[in-house]
Amino acid sequence: MSSSASKYFPHTEADLQSMLQRVGIGSLDELYADVPEQIRFRGDYQLPEEMSELEVRKLFDELGRQNKQLTCFAGAGVYDHYTPAVIPQLLQRSEFLTSYTPYQAEISQGTLHYIFEFQSMMAELTGMDISNASMYDGTTATAEALMMAVAAGKKQKKVLVSETLDPKTMAVVKTYAHFHGIELEMIPRDEKTHCTTDFGYLQQQLDQHPKEYAAVLVQQPNFYGIVEDYTGFAEAIHAAGALFVMNAAAANLAVLKTPGEWGADIACGDGQSLGIPMQWGGPYVGYLCCTEKLIRKMPGRIVGKTQDNRGQRAFVLTLQAREQHIRRQKATSNICSNQSLMALWATVYLSLMGRQGLKEAAELSYAGAHYLLDQLQGTGHFRYCFERQPFFNEFCVSCDHDIEALQKRCIEAGFMAGVRVDDDKLMLAVTEKRTKEEIDELVKIMNPDAQ
Repeated sequence: MSSSASKYFPHTEADLQSMLQRVGIGSLDELYADVPEQIRFRGDYQLPEEMSELEVRKLFDELGRQNKQLTCFAGAGVYDHYTPAVIPQLLQRSEFLTSYTPYQAEISQGTLHYIFEFQSMMAELTGMDISNASMYDGTTATAEALMMAVAAGKKQKKVLVSETLDPKTMAVVKTYAHFHGIELEMIPRDEKTHCTTDFGYLQQQLDQHPKEYAAVLVQQPNFYGIVEDYTGFAEAIHAAGALFVMNAAAANLAVLKTPGEWGADIACGDGQSLGIPMQWGGPYVGYLCCTEKLIRKMPGRIVGKTQDNRGQRAFVLTLQAREQHIRRQKATSNICSNQSLMALWATVYLSLMGRQGLKEAAELSYAGAHYLLDQLQGTGHFRYCFERQPFFNEFCVSCDHDIEALQKRCIEAGFMAGVRVDDDKLMLAVTEKRTKEEIDELVKIMNPDAQ
């Protein structure tokens, strides 16, 4: 390879030869000497001819028109919330939209300031003492929360996890646990409700094996959309010497009892519900909050507020050095930093919405979901799966006809009708974006009698 073959590389032929000589090889091809010849690609790349900017824009416009925009009634951890138009405009400013985290104090005060505000808002929203400077997403934040609990428990390597946890989150937790020597045990669903955590089983395990468990992990609302009653959980868990970890969708905490109010030691979850678009699965932002006594076990960055030598307010990374996360197995965490751009997104959203705006959005979501369930049950073809169990903005219904055919019919009509969680169970979600007209139209499409 020469510089003439790679015209966008800044290195001259002399630069390349100098680097090759330094590492002791004669050509760039020798860098790939360990790659077997039989798996190397020697053909021509199937790339289109070069295009002008106008032609490229036209091409992508045509590709974009092939996408079908659906009205979303699906959730299962990702929700179609409203994004105020000002947020993407602010985040596109060059001082925010950088390729990596700025560390120099003279240019990072703005970044550190908004991270401090993010921490303050998340601590208030969760009812906890401390928040870190955000995580990658809700699944990794939950896994990090358990690693944090195990680190705090010293010799305790067992963790109890409720079966009502989102399976996607559980998959990530299992991966982390496997490589960190953490033993996971499941708390079954209650035999009476089939959708809530079996507190009796949990109490039995804790009584029979005191001081053996580092933590207990639950979700609120749980995977099925149920708002679980965790009365007595914190007392039982703490009496057994374990930590209480609660995963929760951030926006729901505007109206639901917070992890802090439930007596949780660690709160974690995804901040996608704070106005971050669904955008094909990411990027999102995770949050991790805890009580003050656990702050030195917390992974990620923590920003503190102080004063400089002139008495002016200043922000600093505090309590831990970034380098402590590069010590492999001995590290507090292997997440050194993250795309705090999404933490800024959540911070601007929370600032714009305020207490009242968050509450109103949550109430609209709740009311819309309950109205949708009432209308579906009114058709005589759908039934709420978990009678007498409270739900927030997401619920499961059983259906007396083919769900796969039903969802296909809805997609053809422009609606994403929930997530299939069993052969005869469909989980639907409603956010503040969904109007009464959209809900009524969806019910009409889902009702086989109206076809």
